[in-house]
Amino acid sequence: MSKMDTFDFDLDRIVSLIVEKNAKLIGLQFPEGLKRRAVEIACLLEERTGATALISGKPCYGACDIDIELADRVDFLFHFGHAPILDFNEKVVYIEARAGVDLLPVLKKALPLLRGERIAVITTVQHVHKLEEICFFLEEHGKKCILGKGDSRIKYPGQVLGCDFSAISLDADEYLFIGSGGFHPLGVALASHKRVLAADPFTGEVWEVNPDKILRQRFAVIAKSMNAKTFGIIISTKIGQRREDLGLRLRAMAKKHDLEAFLILMDLVIPEELMSFKVDAFVNTACPRIAIDEAARFSTPLLSPIEFEIVLGERKWEDMVFDEIREYEKEEPRNPP
Repeated sequence: MSKMDTFDFDLDRIVSLIVEKNAKLIGLQFPEGLKRRAVEIACLLEERTGATALISGKPCYGACDIDIELADRVDFLFHFGHAPILDFNEKVVYIEARAGVDLLPVLKKALPLLRGERIAVITTVQHVHKLEEICFFLEEHGKKCILGKGDSRIKYPGQVLGCDFSAISLDADEYLFIGSGGFHPLGVALASHKRVLAADPFTGEVWEVNPDKILRQRFAVIAKSMNAKTFGIIISTKIGQRREDLGLRLRAMAKKHDLEAFLILMDLVIPEELMSFKVDAFVNTACPRIAIDEAARFSTPLLSPIEFEIVLGERKWEDMVFDEIREYEKEEPRNPP
């Protein structure tokens, strides 16, 4: 069985909704990791319902990244792989694509590596339905399992997004992340300043997250920007990443320091789209992952809003934290505990 075969795409529910509402044209949107199943799922839905499926060909980076143009064209847009974080009308239906992988082997592997007694468990939406099972396992082996409740953008206790770690509980000795990839546990480590153990149930790998390399890279970008005089402040058009107010505040902050700052509105933040702008550094208010995952691709420094504050002297180096999009910017960025 491949990794793709472990996900539940909830096709019966989708079929029932299409038939019930007599939908004729449906949209399907997948994150990059699930797109290989797009054609297969489109064919199955068309065969079972008679509806015509339009597959979004745009990149999709999260629950925040809804293909609005496609949603406007169809009776329903089925968005796969994420839990809802935005208030849309009933046309946009989130399909969480829960994973059915057995967690017991990787939990057994992680257990002897846990040092503390109070363990905060965090995961992505693919595994939230297994949190009760995870907590039972930990408590059966003498650990106290903690599930933090996030802000209004977080649907489930213990769930984290790539841009929102509000569900991490600071009342814990350390964290256990269940899921794939290194970005989410890295974000937890940067946000909490505590030990994080990551366990991937698909590969069986367990490792302790070390944020030092990323922090060195970020400090190098900050240092490179210290003498910058002109800044391009990027504002995303993606509906769940729009932070116009933040962009305006950052521009006003730059002007207070007699620096030039320009607002750049764009959808896809990639080097090719930025290379024509002649500025000394960019400030990214779009997805926080861009400055971390894609930093090496940008020849011009790409700062987070928090890093920009450090460059301007509005925040101390030791107060460096991970950029988050929190409750539509109602909350201030978290400071180190």
